[in-house]
Amino acid sequence: MRLTIERADLLKSLQHVQSVVERRNTIPILSNLMVSARAGRVSLTATDMDIAVVDAVPSDIGQDGATTAPAHMLYDIVRKLPEGAEVEIATEDGNDRLSVRTGRSAFSLHCLPTEDFPVMTDGEFSHEFTMPAAELLRLVDKTRFAISTEETRYYLNGIYIHAIDGPDGKILRAVATDGHRLARVETALPTGAEGMPGVIVPRKAVAELRKLLEDCDDDVSIALSDIKIRFTVGEALLTSKLIDGTFPDYERVIPDANGSIMTVHGKAFAEAVDRVSTISSDKSRAIKLSIGDDKVVLSANSPDQATATEELPIDYVGEAFDIGFNSRYVLDMTQQIDGDTMKFEISDSASPAVVSDSDDQKALYVLMPMRV
Repeated sequence: MRLTIERADLLKSLQHVQSVVERRNTIPILSNLMVSARAGRVSLTATDMDIAVVDAVPSDIGQDGATTAPAHMLYDIVRKLPEGAEVEIATEDGNDRLSVRTGRSAFSLHCLPTEDFPVMTDGEFSHEFTMPAAELLRLVDKTRFAISTEETRYYLNGIYIHAIDGPDGKILRAVATDGHRLARVETALPTGAEGMPGVIVPRKAVAELRKLLEDCDDDVSIALSDIKIRFTVGEALLTSKLIDGTFPDYERVIPDANGSIMTVHGKAFAEAVDRVSTISSDKSRAIKLSIGDDKVVLSANSPDQATATEELPIDYVGEAFDIGFNSRYVLDMTQQIDGDTMKFEISDSASPAVVSDSDDQKALYVLMPMRV
């Protein structure tokens, strides 16, 4: 194998695939990328046996071929090469070594046999459809912050994507929750997604998809079955196993009769939460909201008797009362608010609060209160 490629093109492609590879692997071949050159393109493949990402980029192919190379080492080498460099890549010594050259720099990497590299077979996909990359990115960004990291509740370690019948037509809905907060975001159901199974896309696959979507302005092709999902994003192909579990009945935790309504400027509220929570030293950085007729007072205390308060104007309908929240959860949620104002629907200090965005009525968030 022999090829020449622009450093920027190779780096971008490596960025798309190398993060799939775990830093520590008990199986040596899983530390490597598959590098395949043919038909004027170089294709890079990475897998951890649960996720596989393939990305292809045009290059000047001198000789077709394939090899494997240490993923993170190759990425670090290319990342440190000078901008604008032409990179020459070739196999040596019967494919046991991979040479990387540019200018006066030369590297020789140990390769493992290509036949040892595992292949994730696609299998049959029951549903295939396309949707704009920007809309899929919206679903991902507005829900992924609420994905659970608690491995024992593995069925919460991803985004639950499913189709439902809405009041104005069929809807594709994405939901994530960790038991403390919940994010639910909707979009119109794409053609071809009718009857699709509800699937839980794992946290790692969501993170890798997010990177691919950043560079895409076109439609994304999605194929799925009960056990796998495949995203085609530009030249990149991401295939992932799905979480084999049942997502809980999240509708039960979304209150529908919260009578007290607080409307507040989103950016000002987020900044106030951030400032007031500074003095709190515990992990939760608990803050208290004292809600009245035309203002909310945010306050926090620390074990060493430090205190902080800040007052904000609000529009409010309901009885005056206090409620506490984990400030980190509040800040994660406020980062998803696009509009000028956000609305809190609250029942009492012990019940979940429903939060919505003035500019995105298709997004809804739930925050569990805490004692303060």
